[in-house]
Amino acid sequence: MDTEDPIARFKDRFYLNEGEIYMDGNSLGLMSKDAENSLLRVIGEWKKLGINGWSKAEVPWIYFSKELAKLMAPLVGAEEDEITIHSSTTVNIHSVIATFFKPNSKRNKILVDDLNFPTDRYAIESQLLLRGLNPEEHLVVVESKDGRTLDENGIVDKMNDGVALVFLPAVLYRSGQLLDMEYLTTEAHKRGIYIGFDCCHSAGAVPHKLSEWGVDFAVWCNYKYLNEGPGGPATIYINRKHFDKRPGMAGWMGYVPEKMFDLLNKFEPANNAGGWQMGTPHILSMAPLEGSLKMYNEAGIDNLREKSLMITDYMMYLIDNKLSQYGFIIGNPREGHRRGGHVALEHEDAVRINEALKDMGVIPDFRQPNVIRLAPVPLYISYHDVWVVVEKIKEIMDKKIYEKYEKKRGIIA
Repeated sequence: MDTEDPIARFKDRFYLNEGEIYMDGNSLGLMSKDAENSLLRVIGEWKKLGINGWSKAEVPWIYFSKELAKLMAPLVGAEEDEITIHSSTTVNIHSVIATFFKPNSKRNKILVDDLNFPTDRYAIESQLLLRGLNPEEHLVVVESKDGRTLDENGIVDKMNDGVALVFLPAVLYRSGQLLDMEYLTTEAHKRGIYIGFDCCHSAGAVPHKLSEWGVDFAVWCNYKYLNEGPGGPATIYINRKHFDKRPGMAGWMGYVPEKMFDLLNKFEPANNAGGWQMGTPHILSMAPLEGSLKMYNEAGIDNLREKSLMITDYMMYLIDNKLSQYGFIIGNPREGHRRGGHVALEHEDAVRINEALKDMGVIPDFRQPNVIRLAPVPLYISYHDVWVVVEKIKEIMDKKIYEKYEKKRGIIA
């Protein structure tokens, strides 16, 4: 399968440690030579141009977010003016909720789920409290029946007349379930409800059609599957039908571009997603994303998804045939259309097995209470790598190597 892999060549463009297999690209993607080159170019521009880099760099820094939006748009099925690269995911959640949540006497609730990454819930509860609303009354929580997945029909059942806004994950960070975003968007709009998604675990792993589906807004980070680098700026998507809305959290970089440096006191937002920018762009942190996105477009998101589904199928096949006897369970959905880019491997001793894997040259990822997340990122993981990982897990179990480790996670799991 490796010899027939049409995107196998991209592995050579990443920095991979000898003797190590990196299975944690769903938390932090690896550095590519492409990302390094775009970063070094921008560092050189700062060195030579100073402040003139804003207007005279190869990609003038004032337009950098716009240039990245062009490269990002095909990966998520959006128009380039519907995207802006800005700040962090959590700040962007605050921004979109502040924009789209306009409670009144009839509609004054936000619908979320109980499996989403907690920062989303923290931000939403903060926004409710800022409006004097009690989260216990104004937060509608869809609960999972199995602790792993969500039922889309159950979500729709909760979309009642009191709900003004729905905010959900595209892919669940623990189990890897991919929600049916098109169906949920259609059902929300039938009821007059705005809907947005956290695409942190889907952008770069799964093709989206955000504009075609009519999604109102979305946010995601770029340092996981998109390999931007630690803490790099995140993305906001605003459907063009909402360009007339005033951004809920305004700042000078969201001003109409041609008037920005008039420095007027009355805010006039740009008539596109750029209006949701607030502060000065993080140029050095954004720079690696240019090289990474160019490589993604070269590989093709559909090719990446095809390999991702095949390589995770292969991993699950190996788990079923080599590891099930040791008590391992696959916690993610099996169907291709219902899963993202990682496999959720469950075991009662997951935290100790996870530590043993790290000492054996495999970089996995533990999530409470019992999940080892394994992400065979298609750009830099081979089918042989997957086979080696499963063999190492089998060795850990056969030799009881995991028993050497404390049943306690580290500060960073």
